[in-house]
Amino acid sequence: MLLSYRWLGRHVDLSGISPEELAENLTLSTAEVEAIRPFAPHLADVVVGHVTQRDAHPDADKLCVCTVDVGSGEQLRIVCGAPNVDAGMKVAVATTGTVLPGGIKIKKSKIRGVESRGMICSVRELEIGDDHSGIWVLPEEAVIGEPVRAALGLEDWVIELDNKSITHRPDLWGHRGIAGELAAIFERELRPLDTSMPETGYGAPYPIRVDSPDCPRYVGLSIDGARALPSPAWLQWLLLAVDQRPIDQIVDLSNFVMLDLGQPNHTFDRGALSPEGIVVRNARAGETLTTLDGTERKLVAADLLICSGDAPVALAGIMGGEGSKVGEATDSLLLEVANFAPAVVRRTAMRIGLRTDASARFEKSLDPNLPMRAAGYFARLLSDLQPDVRFPAAPTDVGAWTDPAHTLSLSGDRVRALLGTEVPDDAIESILLRLRFGVSRSGGTLEVRVPAERATKDITIAEDLIEEVGRIHRYGEIPEQILRGAIAPPPYDARRTMVRRIKDRLAGGARFHEVLSYSFVSDELLAKTGQADEPHVRLVNPVVEQESRMRRSVLPSLFPRLAPNRRNRDDVRLFEIGKGYRPEHANERGEPQEVHLLALAWATPPVAKKAAFDANRLSQVQGVVTDLFRALGLRAPEWRTELERPTWAHPTRCLGGFFGDEPEPGAVIADLEPGLARALGLDGELASDVAVCEVSIDALLALAPEPFHYTPIPRYPAIKVDVAVALDADRPAADVVRAIEKAGKGLAKEIELFDVYRGDSIGAGRKSLAYHVLLASDAKTLTDTDAQKFLKRFERLVAEVGGELRRG
Repeated sequence: MLLSYRWLGRHVDLSGISPEELAENLTLSTAEVEAIRPFAPHLADVVVGHVTQRDAHPDADKLCVCTVDVGSGEQLRIVCGAPNVDAGMKVAVATTGTVLPGGIKIKKSKIRGVESRGMICSVRELEIGDDHSGIWVLPEEAVIGEPVRAALGLEDWVIELDNKSITHRPDLWGHRGIAGELAAIFERELRPLDTSMPETGYGAPYPIRVDSPDCPRYVGLSIDGARALPSPAWLQWLLLAVDQRPIDQIVDLSNFVMLDLGQPNHTFDRGALSPEGIVVRNARAGETLTTLDGTERKLVAADLLICSGDAPVALAGIMGGEGSKVGEATDSLLLEVANFAPAVVRRTAMRIGLRTDASARFEKSLDPNLPMRAAGYFARLLSDLQPDVRFPAAPTDVGAWTDPAHTLSLSGDRVRALLGTEVPDDAIESILLRLRFGVSRSGGTLEVRVPAERATKDITIAEDLIEEVGRIHRYGEIPEQILRGAIAPPPYDARRTMVRRIKDRLAGGARFHEVLSYSFVSDELLAKTGQADEPHVRLVNPVVEQESRMRRSVLPSLFPRLAPNRRNRDDVRLFEIGKGYRPEHANERGEPQEVHLLALAWATPPVAKKAAFDANRLSQVQGVVTDLFRALGLRAPEWRTELERPTWAHPTRCLGGFFGDEPEPGAVIADLEPGLARALGLDGELASDVAVCEVSIDALLALAPEPFHYTPIPRYPAIKVDVAVALDADRPAADVVRAIEKAGKGLAKEIELFDVYRGDSIGAGRKSLAYHVLLASDAKTLTDTDAQKFLKRFERLVAEVGGELRRG
């Protein structure tokens, strides 16, 4: 935000305080000053000249030759093309050697055969206005030869304030608020400012109706006889210092009030408004409004409109409409000064990509008392400039607003304890009074009245008041102390420890890459995964309009990253650990259930038809997960095909990992559903074998870890027995593994599937599973007899599940 040193001086005496000192103190106590620079520094090199003679150019009809006195004792001859230059005028002269804005250096030259030793300037050439119709005519009292900056009293400094430093301070978005800070810092009085409403007529108040809770207060003032005249020099110079282009008195006063008090306002051509008056309402989807910048804006229901009757005439808090703007012929105005919901203004401004000085201020939670004061201030300033202006009726003031001012109790001992320095109660009270808080004492406690301009979002608890005391007392005045404190180890966090071990295992030997994504999920992705109709937590203020829902699980967040990564490499291994949110299982406070999940996705080019049975990604992901459980000291789950299949899972190649008697799987492994794979772009040249997995970390934490222990080298040799079983194709392999373990009676130390076969030799709808089984005993050396006994028991047990032991 830009501030004018001279403008601040209208509110507080700055005598004896240089711009540099002001900037330093403002930075130390209030907000960071990013830069200070002189206003229009080139005007110090342009001098006041007096045109003593004007002659026609001998060789050009549109040029003239002026003799100009610039106080140097020598009359300069300057060729000029401006139609309004004449003898007797005081003008701005750039003499030879002067550098003008844009790096233009004035040199002695010949123009159509006549020597010219300078330049008589227009305001546009000096970059202090847009008028280029003629030269800049200075006041008669300007002293010849003086720099224009000094002659017109334009010595000013522009102070650039860091906006981030005052985001929490809506009262500092105007010169008077900053002046109040300076008054407190330098212990000077803030000059009084008359913002009372001037005398009005007794006509009927202008009709205004508020139909939206997003407008707590709306003040409308009818004005007659106002004219769009050029603004006086003092107003133009102040606006130019803060990069505002002067236009006319009505527009300039509107900007001046906003930049002075921090309260945006807007003037309508009252003659262009409907007799029904102003209606403040939310937009209807599909409505449009052409704003003052000539752009047609398409509106949504969340936007707030100012309407003439039912027709939109302004986008509340952002910009007025083209149809009701004030023109040169306008003489009846309606002044709008209102208070709008900050979030509504911010969302609309972001959505349409239009941030204005007004929206920047409305977003900061302005004081609802301010609109009436700003209306009175505007009316008084306009009356001073145009004494014939009339106010036919008292202002209309509507809206369901409340005064946010409140009282906080503050203990001097608490202030001293938190600041770590001795600040007497009298000094605390003095600082708060200088900052315009109300203070009364009640025993050893200060009762502090927080004014409305500080109460909307800034000062809410006693610690905020202590911060106020600290910044004015100056943190640099607090003596340094060595920090002392007991160091204690943090409490053991089983969840964090498990997450770290999972990350180390997956990013290490498994060679997976971790993904960190937002918890927001797009509508497009939900439609692809078939989850659009499931309950989701909705965002009130989404960062992106199409990402207004929170994810239910983590795995879908990996899907959009598969195709881009596959485009760059054949082997893509991704994992993410994060939270999913289930609103249907909310707690008593309405907070959704959070589920902590691990998601994996592994994508490679399709597997060759004659590849080994376990060369597919599904088997390999299952191996990664089994290894992970082993590394965590957890027993691997029982993998079953009977489960409620997730929408992203292949209809037949899907396994659920069940822990104990839990009815829901703690892990799900599956090939990616083929239709989803195509929707994600994993087809054609990016066709892939994709296996995915989601594991509940909550379920893993509930398991009792198997303690790690030393396993001695076996005393007796083991024997290896190979078994092959033919059984129905839909029979899970886990049934065979259980039969092997039961037949082994504790002797089956290792079980490894090494072949899967389907073919005519075993019949349609059947498969053959072949296992290496390692048998070992801690008590004796096993013999062939033991192996045969094992095979007999196994043959009987496998028959119970519909299997047949294959021999020979």
